[in-house]
Amino acid sequence: MKIMALLGSSRRDGNTEYLVNKALEGIKHTETYLREKQIEPIIDQRHVPGGFDKVEDEYETLFFEFLEQDIIIFVTPLYWFGMSAQMKAFIDRWSQYMQDKRINFKEAMKGKKIYVITAGENPHPRTAALPLILQFQAICEYMGMDFADYIIAKGNKPKEVVQDTMALAKASLWNEELKNTK
Repeated sequence: MKIMALLGSSRRDGNTEYLVNKALEGIKHTETYLREKQIEPIIDQRHVPGGFDKVEDEYETLFFEFLEQDIIIFVTPLYWFGMSAQMKAFIDRWSQYMQDKRINFKEAMKGKKIYVITAGENPHPRTAALPLILQFQAICEYMGMDFADYIIAKGNKPKEVVQDTMALAKASLWNEELKNTK
């Protein structure tokens, strides 16, 4: 199984990164830091004859690497009660590939196993992050992906998440499960 952790934080060594590292400790995987990629926004041209204009950035290379994965862990802090701008830009660009004649994008996404990790502080993220989780669940349903599980952690400053024993326990559980995935 090919596993990718897609990290959407705008900083290094944050709480969500800490949790995904725990979840994937000792497991072969690809880590991609979206903040390190040049991903340009697009103009919606779904209904324009000829479709989307080609965009010169690093997205397409990342996108095709992403398509090769069996398991994807979306890792994003809770920013203003939603996913980070980096993560949103990555997903928004899917619209461009829904019409790409080179691939059947929805078919390529079908059956991929999806996990989500998020962390926030106030109001308590186990409530405040639920709309984000529902958004990922809807994305998975629309694309035919398997929404496997999620972790909502409490933490704001780097490494505060170490105090969230429930989130750490769930990351450890994922680690055991993913080690046994064939």
